Amino acid sequence: MAKYKVYGYRWVMLALFMLMVAANQVLWITFAPITVDAASFFKVSDLMIGILSMSFMIVYMIVSIPASWVIDTYGIKIGAGIGAALTGFFGLMRGWAGPDYNMVLIAQIGIAIGQPFLLNAITKLSAVWFPMEERATAAGLGTLSMYIGILAGMVVTPMLFTAKGLVGMMNLYGIVAAVIGVLFLALSRETPPTPPCEEHGDVRALAMDGFKLMFKSRDFWLLMVIFFIGLGVFNSVTTWIENIMMPRGFTAAQAGNTGGIMIAGGILGALIMPFLSDYYRRRTPFIMIALAGATTGLIGITFATNYYLLLLSGATLGFFLLSSGPIGFQYGAEITYPASEGASNGWLLLMGQVSGIIFIFAMDGFKSAATGSMTYSLVVLIALMIFSFLLSSRLKESKILTGNETLLNPNLQTETLAASGSANNIHVKN
Repeated sequence: MAKYKVYGYRWVMLALFMLMVAANQVLWITFAPITVDAASFFKVSDLMIGILSMSFMIVYMIVSIPASWVIDTYGIKIGAGIGAALTGFFGLMRGWAGPDYNMVLIAQIGIAIGQPFLLNAITKLSAVWFPMEERATAAGLGTLSMYIGILAGMVVTPMLFTAKGLVGMMNLYGIVAAVIGVLFLALSRETPPTPPCEEHGDVRALAMDGFKLMFKSRDFWLLMVIFFIGLGVFNSVTTWIENIMMPRGFTAAQAGNTGGIMIAGGILGALIMPFLSDYYRRRTPFIMIALAGATTGLIGITFATNYYLLLLSGATLGFFLLSSGPIGFQYGAEITYPASEGASNGWLLLMGQVSGIIFIFAMDGFKSAATGSMTYSLVVLIALMIFSFLLSSRLKESKILTGNETLLNPNLQTETLAASGSANNIHVKN
């Protein structure tokens, strides 16, 4: 008879994972708040500095699917371990590169390759180590570490640049990333001695077989469109926050404060909303609430002329938009069961990387030639957010949460896999 137990070490695993993800995100965002100074130091254009950050989106599109396959085939310790090793090694290499822009770019690409091995493991870790009633919370905390890393990079980088110079700052970041990477590799474990709950013991399709199952799900297609819009809005607004604000008379400092409070609001939202989703055992109502709230915040960002209203709008946008991410990741893993968590997580993040690039370039291309205003582009984003809210109203609740026996019974699940042609390639969790 199977035995199930929840282990306290799950929090150690989650803490190690959060530290590693945060370190990776700090290395990604390093140059964004010091673009002009970095361009002067490396003797390149602002665009070339922007490419150091943009490379993460481009690399993610290429590496995401292979990373998901590795995570689902070889597990968290190897999959996320690859991300930890790449982040630590290339973080150090970036500091050693000094004023050589080309070497810094190579190191940045190496760090970017490690990113999907970490981000795509968020729901995998929550499924392996946490019981069902804690999974959205665990995914929320894992996603929260992304926001903490971004916020830390935006706030700490200018201070370290002033105190230690660019090379000193890169060296310090590299050492911290390497230390965290070593800790992750040394202390992380693949699975607990026994599963945390009954669902953990059922079959899971490997990544490639899981794709067949995922793309047969109408709700997962809707969720991918929602992520395409939501993450695209976040990436583009945070990228152009200064350009959005200044035509209305706001200063660069005020724009920076708005961006900071947006991330801070997202951190708070990622703590509260997933917890409520777990407590009430519902996903779709909270996805709808998050999209409605985020749309309200985006309207304020677009039209606010009062600074305090602008800050409130930024906090609202961040709180609701960023809190929808972890709930959406967990919902995606549940509605595509028994497809692997890494596969569903990877595809949702991939949608955001693709839309981020499209939205960023589109907003720049359609800004007013006379004033530099991006209001028209923002109105289009508002319309897209309203569309995503309407799509979310068509999502059906997770059948795992509502106790559908077809999803929870291993024998019935095997029959379902056989009918879909995937029964010969399933992975049984130990």
